[in-house]
Amino acid sequence: MSEFWLISAPGDKENLQALERLNTVTSKSNLSYNTKFAIPDFKVGTLDSLVGLSDELGKLDTFAESLIKRMAQSVVEVMEDAKGKVQENLLANGGLKEKMKCLKIDLTSFVTHFEWDMAKYPAKQPLPSVVDTLAKQLAQIETDLKGRTAAYSTLKATLDSLNQKAKANLFTRTLSDIVNKDDFVLDSEYLVTLLVIVPTQNYIQWQKTYESLSDMVVPRSTKLIFEDKEGGLFTVTLFRKVIDDFKARAKENKFMVREFYYDEKEITREREEMTRLLSAKKQQYQTSCVALKKGSSTFPDHKVKGPLLRWLKVNFSEAFIAWVHIKALRVFVESVLRYGLPVNFQAVLLQPQKKSSIKRLREVLNSVFKHLDEVAAASMLDAAMDIPGLQLNNQDYFPYVYFRIDLSLLD
Repeated sequence: MSEFWLISAPGDKENLQALERLNTVTSKSNLSYNTKFAIPDFKVGTLDSLVGLSDELGKLDTFAESLIKRMAQSVVEVMEDAKGKVQENLLANGGLKEKMKCLKIDLTSFVTHFEWDMAKYPAKQPLPSVVDTLAKQLAQIETDLKGRTAAYSTLKATLDSLNQKAKANLFTRTLSDIVNKDDFVLDSEYLVTLLVIVPTQNYIQWQKTYESLSDMVVPRSTKLIFEDKEGGLFTVTLFRKVIDDFKARAKENKFMVREFYYDEKEITREREEMTRLLSAKKQQYQTSCVALKKGSSTFPDHKVKGPLLRWLKVNFSEAFIAWVHIKALRVFVESVLRYGLPVNFQAVLLQPQKKSSIKRLREVLNSVFKHLDEVAAASMLDAAMDIPGLQLNNQDYFPYVYFRIDLSLLD
């Protein structure tokens, strides 16, 4: 499963023994895979400041998760022609030990081997400063994400519009990819070439009658240059002075003249614009396949120039790593608020093995740690009961500190 439970219990002898019992039961029953989750000692400050910080971290946690999900979805959109390779671009690179920074670290490995990044988020700083650093980093990533995805969306929308025009019916579709200079009589004072839309079932009638629809139609001047499932686009050449008469007679026979003037410069411009847009869109994926240079996996100011996918890969990793650090901070703050000072608790990461075993795993946890809060543990038996003194439903509160990490970012 891609779901993790990050919990903590007091670090005294009784609770360390409870953790051992938890490991024994969950291992024997194959309920979860458990590992210790190392969190550094931070400068605590006052308990009042921790209460405010707890609320701020809750909001930052929600924002960070929303941000990485949006970035993951952006990767899917950019890689629309290679969706099978999306997951290999959603990594947490450069997040583990120094000797592993050049490796591609999948999200599960990063979470299960989490180590606090002392260089980026010094634990010796006051907690509010650490939280502020994380908040500013994520805010900058979001700002850049909005700008870059907006530009890509504009490019994609323009391409989609051009593609729609190319797929429209003969009355409205673009003709730049159909017509050629040789199809028209150009630069003539007397002659002009018209384009006529003829329904499929009327092809024979057109061939038999077009020369007689008006005077001064050039014999054998018609040619089918394009057709779709509904009809065909024919050229016909005639004298300019009979254009209006020809149009009227053609309409009476269910032949529609398409208003079109061949302008070579405009045709060339449209073709070049389509080629340019296709190239620009393709480049967002293709050129980003080049490996990043050593040491370029972190960009604190987020001013990286280059294709969208490379930017997304780098900054998704940055945002994800920041998010897991926020989870660690939440465990620290809530553990101090719950268990008191001096700081003494043990954090553990649980990975439920099967969806069907989640309910049983929760029951084991509540049983092992019910001594931490007898009222909360008893309330687990009644889904409708509220815990006195807390603005939480019992479904959100447990005798132990608990936070969920869900790596199903594309669901």
